[in-house]
Amino acid sequence: MELLFGIHPVREALRAGRVPEAVWTVAGAKGLDEIAAVTRASGVNVRAVSRQELGNICGSSRHQNVAARFPDRALHALDYPLALAEQRAETPFLLALDHLQDPQNLGSLLRTAEAVGVHGVALPKDRSAAVNTTVARASSGAVEHLAVCAVPNLVRALAQYKERGVWVVGLDPAGETRYDTLDYDWPVAVVVGSEDKGLRPLVKRACDYRVRIPMTGKVASLNAAVAGSLLLYHIWRKREQTSGHGG
Repeated sequence: MELLFGIHPVREALRAGRVPEAVWTVAGAKGLDEIAAVTRASGVNVRAVSRQELGNICGSSRHQNVAARFPDRALHALDYPLALAEQRAETPFLLALDHLQDPQNLGSLLRTAEAVGVHGVALPKDRSAAVNTTVARASSGAVEHLAVCAVPNLVRALAQYKERGVWVVGLDPAGETRYDTLDYDWPVAVVVGSEDKGLRPLVKRACDYRVRIPMTGKVASLNAAVAGSLLLYHIWRKREQTSGHGG
């Protein structure tokens, strides 16, 4: 089971169709009408508790007066995002994470990914931040609307994408290509590395392009989530302009 707390994580989980096993709200709390209505519509009773009781349930005082327990989230097969893009008649737009370990960074990056229409996220099963309530909160619930694919081996996963016609673009401060010199009007998987080591050597070799974000400051590189978000948004804007929808 997965415990989520906070208005955005719980509300977006319900909007995504996840059925809770239990929902708790602080008695008399405001702004929870939608959550209560959807919960009752699913046949689950909302349990009213005190703030202290809810804090004990969550192990945190930052619960925003609501918490819910859900069955573990469904993870998707690697080819699901490609099928989703085909179903929507869209050019595949994927994100792959090479052992990103900070839950706040992961949540922030997933929030951007959902906002710009990424079809799916490939996440290694080991040595990566788990998709949990911290990530859900950091993403403001956006993770509920993304297809997350847990992969045992990221290099093999990228190879499978390449076999399906997807170009792999890795973010690398030492990359030979500026991020804003590519068209990105082809199927693309953006790869973001870990906070401390970036992309691993095998992952670098799996990339068709290694792109850098030019900088003039004294800091060596951008935060992984910031750099990844910048590239994801740039690709979305580039595609919007190409399709004539930019403005």
